[in-house]
Amino acid sequence: MIDDFHHKGQRQRMVEELRAAFRFDERVLDAMGRVPRHLFLDKGLEHFAYRMDKCLPIAAKQTMSQAFTVAMQTHLADVQKWDKVLEIGTGCGYQTAVLAELGARVYSVERQRELYEQAARTLRKLHYGDVSLYYGDGYAGKPMLAPFRKIIVTCGAPELPARLMQQLAIGGRMVVPVGGAQQTMMLAIRRSDAEFDVTSHGECRFVPMLEGVVELLNC
Repeated sequence: MIDDFHHKGQRQRMVEELRAAFRFDERVLDAMGRVPRHLFLDKGLEHFAYRMDKCLPIAAKQTMSQAFTVAMQTHLADVQKWDKVLEIGTGCGYQTAVLAELGARVYSVERQRELYEQAARTLRKLHYGDVSLYYGDGYAGKPMLAPFRKIIVTCGAPELPARLMQQLAIGGRMVVPVGGAQQTMMLAIRRSDAEFDVTSHGECRFVPMLEGVVELLNC
């Protein structure tokens, strides 16, 4: 797996574009500057990897979020070192790696077995082997491991996911796109057992959040 000066230069340019586009937490930009985004994609798509504003196809007919969206979700979550973070939708593992670079303890759930296995291989090869990946139903979250300081949902929920909100620690933050074909990025902060502050942070577009799991197809 190659991460040469050319790729590092492209990555730095992407970070500068993100910095110019929004006042992101510099820790988030530094983390994204360390993760070789192109290695989470098929080789034919490498030349698009460092476009700030382009979502890209990955396995199982899913997509890798735009770099801007990854930066925004991570920024809104305000991830700190040692935070216990639940990620719903591992996908190719890129967001997982960014969270790991921030020093978080990452627990990530993926419903597509093909993506789960692919992400596990990529993260292991890139030495992110200390993240915890699970093949399972993201709707359910990981109640046995709760509470979490942060939850990031990388798929569009039809409404604020109540089961996940109950897995937030008091003072914890959940970032989730909510809506139908077009979603709104929502931030929910848990203030007490029953009270949440919810704010919206712009429109976005994600694949839908679905219940259940998808096994590998035998062809």
